[in-house]
Amino acid sequence: MEKSLPPAFREAPEDLIAADVWIFDLDNTLYPASSRLFDQVDWNMTDYVSQLLDLPRDEARKLQKQYFREYGTTMRGLMTVHGVDPQAFLDYVHNIDLAPIATDPVLVEALEKLPGRKVIFTNGSTAHAEKITRHIGIDHHFEGCFDIIDADFVPKPAPDTYDAVCRRFDIDPASAIMVEDMAKNLVPAAALGMTTVWLDTGVGWSRENAEDGHVHHRIEDLAPWLATITGTRRAS
Repeated sequence: MEKSLPPAFREAPEDLIAADVWIFDLDNTLYPASSRLFDQVDWNMTDYVSQLLDLPRDEARKLQKQYFREYGTTMRGLMTVHGVDPQAFLDYVHNIDLAPIATDPVLVEALEKLPGRKVIFTNGSTAHAEKITRHIGIDHHFEGCFDIIDADFVPKPAPDTYDAVCRRFDIDPASAIMVEDMAKNLVPAAALGMTTVWLDTGVGWSRENAEDGHVHHRIEDLAPWLATITGTRRAS
C-alpha cells in the first residue's frame, strides 16, 4: 500500500502547550519558504562551487546537489573532498538580501505568549540566524542557537548532533518539541522521544521520509498555528 503524508494539523492539543522546550529550525521555518530567501543561499552555494573548482554553473549546480545528498550539506562535501574552509564558505553563502522577509506581528505575538524555553537548531551559522531573527524582530525570544559549528560541522540528521543539542541546553527530549521543514531531520528527534512538528512547505525534497511515522504533527503555516496554540487566534 502506498504511504501517504500525515494530515495537516491546525488545532493545538494541550500537551503541546505544556512543553518545556521548543526547538526551531531556522531556514524556511522561522520565515516563510514562499519568501524564497533560502534560494539566495542556494545560488550562492552554486557560485562558490563554480569559482572554487572553475566549473560552469550547470556543472557546479549538479555537484552542489550531489554533495548535499551524500554528505548532508554542500559544505560538508566541500570540506571532505576539497578541504574547504567552512567559515569562508558560510560567510560567502550567507551574504544575502533580507528584504524579502519582514516582521510578522502574528509570529512575534505567538512566540511572546508561547510558554517554555525556545532555541534554534540549524545547519547554518549562528551569525546567519541572528541576522535573520533580528531583521524579523524575534531574536529576543530565543535562549540560544545551536549551529553547524557547534555540531563540529556534522549536520542534521546525524543523531549525535541531536544529543549535543540536548546537552548544550539541558533538554529532556520527552519534554521538548522540534519544529522543522525537512521531514527527515525529525527522525532522530522522534527517536529521542521529542514531539515532532513538520512544517510542510510543499517542496518535494523536504518531504523525504515524511510518511515513515516519526512526524507527529504536520502544519502548513507556522505563525497562525502557533497563534492558535497560544490562544491569540481562533483555530480555523
